[in-house]
Amino acid sequence: MEILEYAFMQRALLAAVLVGITAPAVGIYLVQRRQALMGDGIGHVAMTGVGLGFLLSTSPVWMATAVAIVGAVVMELIRWYGKTRGDIALAMLFYGGMAGGVMFINLAPGGSNANLQSYLFGSLSTVSEEDVTAIYLLAAFVVLVTVGLRRQLFAVSQDEEFARVTGVPVRALNLLTAVTAAVTVTVAMRVVGLLLVSALMVVPVAAAQQLTRSFAATFAISVAIGVSVTIGGTTTSYYQDVPPGATIVLLTIGVFIALTVLATPLARRRARAVAAAEAAGDPAECSVPAQPAGKR
Repeated sequence: MEILEYAFMQRALLAAVLVGITAPAVGIYLVQRRQALMGDGIGHVAMTGVGLGFLLSTSPVWMATAVAIVGAVVMELIRWYGKTRGDIALAMLFYGGMAGGVMFINLAPGGSNANLQSYLFGSLSTVSEEDVTAIYLLAAFVVLVTVGLRRQLFAVSQDEEFARVTGVPVRALNLLTAVTAAVTVTVAMRVVGLLLVSALMVVPVAAAQQLTRSFAATFAISVAIGVSVTIGGTTTSYYQDVPPGATIVLLTIGVFIALTVLATPLARRRARAVAAAEAAGDPAECSVPAQPAGKR
């Protein structure tokens, strides 16, 4: 294939696959915790890290990772202790992150807002060997956490109080989830962009929930959707010369709409079958209602 003849596209496709795996893998826990927009907030904070990377002449990816982790931990602490003023503190954190990124990159030698574009919206041609190495290492960490601790993370996401009673270290796992989300944002920023990464963390999970009834199935299908749309969006971006981040997100939304349309008649058919079973008094059909996606 022509697309594989170019080294920059090989790097871009590898990065896309890693993003397609990691973003939904973390997003499923955020959706269960009703923190679907957390990735968007972390993306704003990570902009300061990108700006600092240019200002200090270091890797923007690693600097963004460090700043995003600090920001995610602060967000989690605000959630615990912020109470009524928590929303104001979060707003200042998000807007301060954006302003810091713009300020630092303009203070950098030869820096300008144009340097932020590839990090805000993704760029195929600027993914370097160093970026791929960083993305690979960060993605390995994300997969290790989200798969290796899936039972504990699922328990905390469903009911923190019950998990605490059973001896699960809730606060430690909440912090680990926040850190993992921050790492995922920086993994995805070179392909999707900081301003669009939250969509890739949430929409594939929402799409998978249209078809599935269990956490494991939702996890697997959402990752499959993530990989498919990132590869498809990256390939489309190369051949049609369109922005990769926007293309990936629009494809993801398209998959969500398609699965919703497909699932609606199936849901109605199941509802009619249950109603008919109830009318006939068939306990095998109506004794246990279907659980929403994400329940075990």
